[in-house]
Amino acid sequence: MKSKIKIWQLVIAVITIPIFMGNCTNDSYLIDGGKSNPYYDGTIMEFLQSRSPKDDPKNDYFSDLIEIIRLANMEEVLEEENVTFFAPTNWSIRKSVALLNKMWYQMGNDSIKNLKQIKPSVWREYLSMYILKDKYTLKDIPQIDTTAIAAYPGQAFLSYGQQPMNMGVVYYDANNVKYAGARQIIYSYVYDFTIGDMKNAYVATSDIQPTNGVVHVLRLTDHAFGFEPYLFATKAINATIETEPDN
Repeated sequence: MKSKIKIWQLVIAVITIPIFMGNCTNDSYLIDGGKSNPYYDGTIMEFLQSRSPKDDPKNDYFSDLIEIIRLANMEEVLEEENVTFFAPTNWSIRKSVALLNKMWYQMGNDSIKNLKQIKPSVWREYLSMYILKDKYTLKDIPQIDTTAIAAYPGQAFLSYGQQPMNMGVVYYDANNVKYAGARQIIYSYVYDFTIGDMKNAYVATSDIQPTNGVVHVLRLTDHAFGFEPYLFATKAINATIETEPDN
């Protein structure tokens, strides 16, 4: 069952929506989206497509992600099922693919030029990390404090692919008052629940609500697809890299 947060905490949620609404202090990772309405009249897939205009590369944030979704054969999940999707941007995907390319090239192989060269099973495994069944907006997620994880651990989940994940809302301080400031969601891959050993990804834009769930967009400056790009690259290499397709 979802954990509930007191109603007064909801008023702060608007500051956690920087990509399509507005957010906090460092604007280096923000994407201007204009309207503050969090609802999108379409599916999650349609929302991603709306932010990936082919004729406007500067405002293309999800074209690589859309291709991966299709390669992983997970379009139906993001079109029909009620899910929470922590969406990595093109930049996060390209970080991990760049490391894979470097490792593959150092092994004496030609550079990887097409996402199709990576096995669909690999894309599906890693993409599944970012999907949770059911809908979780910021108000549904318990507090996390990475400096006091025993007291405020967030909440553990199994992802769509059954990977151990954790979700929590960071309460920042304000005017020297602890936990009185802005809120921000952290989504984490868990190495060990018992000691709170996790790899964190910060949400830049939260609570975008298409018709079949919710999207939280991950901050593009410090997240690499798969959380651990070396493990992603190793998995892709072990699964074998295909030769470049003709088209």
